[in-house]
Amino acid sequence: MKQFLILTGVLAAFMVQVAAAESSWLTDLPQAKEIAKKEKKQILINFTGSDWCSWCIKIRKEVLDTKEFKEFAAKNLVLLELDFPNNKKSQTAQLKKANAALQDEFKVAGFPTFVVLGSDGQETGRQVGYLKGGTSAFVAKIDGFKGK
Repeated sequence: MKQFLILTGVLAAFMVQVAAAESSWLTDLPQAKEIAKKEKKQILINFTGSDWCSWCIKIRKEVLDTKEFKEFAAKNLVLLELDFPNNKKSQTAQLKKANAALQDEFKVAGFPTFVVLGSDGQETGRQVGYLKGGTSAFVAKIDGFKGK
């Protein structure tokens, strides 16, 4: 029985690490701000057209879906995706309205646009468009906005 409990504990710890590495994207800015403040992390907002914007799809595949980015994000970021898909049926009217309001608030004119907020909710930097250099270049750029 004791070995079973130890094994269960080790397995649970492993699952927590796997879940952390698989950083999930939120869709609600107030929730992201609350988590960022509590965990003292930056917020990375991804303004994207996930099903039509070729550069958005490219950066998702080449950067955001990589193990390196996911590990960096789990330690440093609260991820927020504000999607503007062509297939709007996948979103509620409330989510569409909230995303449009945030697009106006942050003055986002093109996709992809990444806005970084400090744990206090204030903008510390942004990356507009596709950034060449893969995951390491993207992580370095986002990490460079710390403490600004």
